[in-house]
Amino acid sequence: MKTNCFTLTWKIDSNKEGILVKEFLKEQNISKTALSDIKFHGGKIFVNEKEVTVRYKLSEGDVLKVIFPEEKPSEGVAGEEIPLDILYEDEYLLVINKPSGMNTIPSREHPSGSLANALVGYYNKIGLISTSHIVTRLDRDTSGIVLAAKHRHVHHLLSKQQRSGLVKRTYEAFAEGFFKQDKGKIEEPIARKSNSIIEREVNPNGQYACTYYTVIKKYSSFSHVQLKLETGRTHQIRVHLSYLGHPLLGDDLYGGDTSKIKRQALHCSRLAFFHPFQKKGMEFRSELPEDMRKLIVQD
Repeated sequence: MKTNCFTLTWKIDSNKEGILVKEFLKEQNISKTALSDIKFHGGKIFVNEKEVTVRYKLSEGDVLKVIFPEEKPSEGVAGEEIPLDILYEDEYLLVINKPSGMNTIPSREHPSGSLANALVGYYNKIGLISTSHIVTRLDRDTSGIVLAAKHRHVHHLLSKQQRSGLVKRTYEAFAEGFFKQDKGKIEEPIARKSNSIIEREVNPNGQYACTYYTVIKKYSSFSHVQLKLETGRTHQIRVHLSYLGHPLLGDDLYGGDTSKIKRQALHCSRLAFFHPFQKKGMEFRSELPEDMRKLIVQD
């Protein structure tokens, strides 16, 4: 495992002849903030092993190397030795299967034991100097796939994809009752409840939110549903299904029955994105965890 600073290298083609380093790096989606960090906080830019500035004019055949500054681990996120269920790992990113009951990042109520703490602990173990860069977050009691970047620039690229709707997530859930239609779209704005810092609600003054659902199978008193999000509002699936009159099993915050399962029966089962360095589509799947499988077996 590499322990040095994050480095990117390119060989310049004829169609980039005469372009300034600054313009080339902009085309590679290196942000102004990253360029400023490289300039002022210990990064370096080399062409053919000679240090240059961003005003250097490139020629065909040049080898351009950018060394990003060393990242400082976040002081607010202590590394902890917590086992990680890693579905995929390379020098740029990690795909992790998060269990329910684990925060994605530390909170006031749960300052330790989060996925971010586990990642920093893992990086300490493998000798990677970085902090946690989590791209896709899940609620504490939602299980399933989470995408994390190993470096700030990789996080920037993946977050840009996410904002463009190119990071695709599919969820599976158990919702109370039976839907009138086996397929549908819930398009209702979501806002924070005025008397709560946690709870959300459908509210005409809220932010636009859109959820697509497909019923997979019906059981005695609940439905197994697949869900895809067009938007990513806080608690979106939970709020939308509760609004329809089909709260998630176990979701006590939004009126779900807690007699069968003690957390919201929601799992991120599929993640797809375009790898910015391998230049190919990646897809990962995660089976339902035991507490959700048990509901099907027992029904």
